[in-house]
Amino acid sequence: MADNNIRIAVIGLGYVGLPLAAEFAKKFPTIGFDINQKRISELQSGKDNTLEVADEELQAVIVSSSPADKGLYCTNKLEDIADCNYYIVTVPTPVDKYNRPDLTPLYKASETVGKVLAKGDIVVYESTVYPGVTEDECVPVLEKISGLKFNTDFYCGYSPERINPGDKNHTVTKIKKVTSGSTDDVAEKVDSLYRTIITAGTHKASGIKVAEAAKVIENAQRDINIAFVNELAKIFNRMGIDTSDVLAAAGTKWNFLPFKPGLVGGHCIGVDPYYLAQKAQEVGYHPEIILAGRRLNDSMGGYIANEVVKQMIKRDMPVKDAKILVLGITFKENCPDVRNTRVVDIIAELQSYDVALTVYDPWANADEVMHEYGV
Repeated sequence: MADNNIRIAVIGLGYVGLPLAAEFAKKFPTIGFDINQKRISELQSGKDNTLEVADEELQAVIVSSSPADKGLYCTNKLEDIADCNYYIVTVPTPVDKYNRPDLTPLYKASETVGKVLAKGDIVVYESTVYPGVTEDECVPVLEKISGLKFNTDFYCGYSPERINPGDKNHTVTKIKKVTSGSTDDVAEKVDSLYRTIITAGTHKASGIKVAEAAKVIENAQRDINIAFVNELAKIFNRMGIDTSDVLAAAGTKWNFLPFKPGLVGGHCIGVDPYYLAQKAQEVGYHPEIILAGRRLNDSMGGYIANEVVKQMIKRDMPVKDAKILVLGITFKENCPDVRNTRVVDIIAELQSYDVALTVYDPWANADEVMHEYGV
């Protein structure tokens, strides 16, 4: 497929999809599709409330109708993406209340694409999943809805997102991209497409499952490493040793990994290990380190809150009705994203002591926080 025939649809315009769509729009006619009309109106006006794309950058690529050449047009109308030939799916992959993978957004996005899929089209998934989801879960939906046959009429690729929300140094074009395809020819086409915008380069994986596995272990590895230093923090606290001093000293060795203790939340690190654990259990293996890391990291909010209360008691400060200010509720600094923020664990534990709690965070949307967490 020649570059001048490429028309791209990006399905899902959140923290992952919008930056990608904005970059592709500098080279190709690009349609951004999202079911949220409020989000579409906001983007078409040149504003991005996730703050991942600067207003001036967004306004430079946004166009008022479906582009014939370069540009980004955002819509929630199915007919607007019907003439695209590359569909890139960037919807969230959360877990349910039992920490089981919830593929509902992925199924719905696949149904949407299936309704407009035509012969020769390529569907690329970027959502973080366990190995096998693209071919075993998404492809059957595409086939059923479209009536087309996989690897005969249409094709698939997988290129995991590596967005780091709030990070203005490691933006989408500056992070090396893993790519893959359902055939050798499609793998090359997908890789070639991403090479047009990714200045950091690409790595073409040997297959879709390899690319899926690569992404999910990136986040599981980070989660486990943070769990290790969180456990160290608990141990050293009992010993009266400053953990930050220990890490600074250990960090003088060239191969020591510089992780710091803290809360692990957000839509990736605190979620993705459950996807890998689920698949491991399906194939008959009980993951030990992965789930132990999750349990330890999920315990940190309660641990921090209880340490605060202990310090108050040591200082003869009354706990009940104490006025406590929590600074920050987003899942990380310099970012408005409150998805899966573990600050709420601190808040919940402190509230169990009947304290008077105030939360302040200039990055967070107060209405969203109230809707999601009742805070």
